[in-house]
Amino acid sequence: MVSIMDEALELEVGHRVLEVGAGSGWHASTVAEIVAPTDTSKKKWGHVYTVEFVQQLAESARKNVEKAGYGNRITVICGDGSKGYVEKAPYDRILVTAAAPDVPTPLVEQLKTGGVLVIPVGSLYMYQTLMRIRKKDNQITKENLGGVAFVPLVGKHGHKLR
Repeated sequence: MVSIMDEALELEVGHRVLEVGAGSGWHASTVAEIVAPTDTSKKKWGHVYTVEFVQQLAESARKNVEKAGYGNRITVICGDGSKGYVEKAPYDRILVTAAAPDVPTPLVEQLKTGGVLVIPVGSLYMYQTLMRIRKKDNQITKENLGGVAFVPLVGKHGHKLR
């Protein structure tokens, strides 16, 4: 699924990427390898900002990212990723690793013109669709990439869990 999502994002060197749901830091590291390679001949470097709701996971992801050598290419933030991370917006690409009930408006707003957002959308645990959202000239297009099953997105624009 990580490879499918990375491919759907159409990542390029130099992209500024927001990931919602850091987890272990693994997915952010695969993105950083593409947008900010260690090859010093590249003129521009991208960066990955990953927001994790659960403090313990954010701390673990930060340690994993540092240990793997991506600390200068990935910034781990503990917070409500369903609201995005406006401090470093706009983003070339946004990746969400948990299913939202709908596409969060703040994420679309923080996407650059020409940007791509990949997000699972649907009900809790079942009947979710991986969506690719493109923003061009303030027009939004949505593409269904197929059925998936993800944990729920939590936070202001996520699922309301009891």
